[in-house]
Amino acid sequence: MTGPATAAATATATANAAADAAESGERAWRAARGLADIQYAPLPPRAPTPPPDWLVALMKWLSKLFEPLGRLLGKGWGTIEILLLVAAAGGALWILASFLLPLWRQRGRAPPPPGDWTPDAGEAAILLADADALAAQGRFDEAAHLLLRRSVQQIAQAQPTLLAPSDTARDIAAMAALPANARAAFATMAGAVERALYALRPLAREDWSAAREAYAAFARVGLQAGAA
Repeated sequence: MTGPATAAATATATANAAADAAESGERAWRAARGLADIQYAPLPPRAPTPPPDWLVALMKWLSKLFEPLGRLLGKGWGTIEILLLVAAAGGALWILASFLLPLWRQRGRAPPPPGDWTPDAGEAAILLADADALAAQGRFDEAAHLLLRRSVQQIAQAQPTLLAPSDTARDIAAMAALPANARAAFATMAGAVERALYALRPLAREDWSAAREAYAAFARVGLQAGAA
């Protein structure tokens, strides 16, 4: 049976054990502090390495060079800030005008009637001659592509506001502002070029002849040269 005397003895033993542990820890700490190979004191700060003489001379020269500009900016910063704001506003107005001015110039202008335009006969004849030269070498794909590309350039030169950079040949073939024979020519040439470029089907002589005849009919030039 546990009595008050037993409880007191247990408490005393626990306290003695705790005191012994604390004393042992302090002895270990003092022993560690006494080791000469462990640094406990803070190291003195390392003095910064002075810059080389050439750098010091350069910084002094730059300071003298820009000192007048710094004084000027400090005195007249309000004026400079206003000038910068005016320049920014002018730039914004210039950018806006560059977009709106072409639209303003074209305001009220109706596109030319569909039947009033065909490529220049001389340019069309030269184009057909260049394409025929390619076809004579059996390069029917390149010949048809040349007709299509040059035709787009001819329309862009004649009607600068009609085409957009994103327009495809099929888009052009559907434009109501072009004559019906122009739309038919583009549809024929676009179909041939698409088969060659995207379907990887080389054009035959018959495909080239169809594209050539479509362009020649649209340009109103004779077919005396014939398909190569």
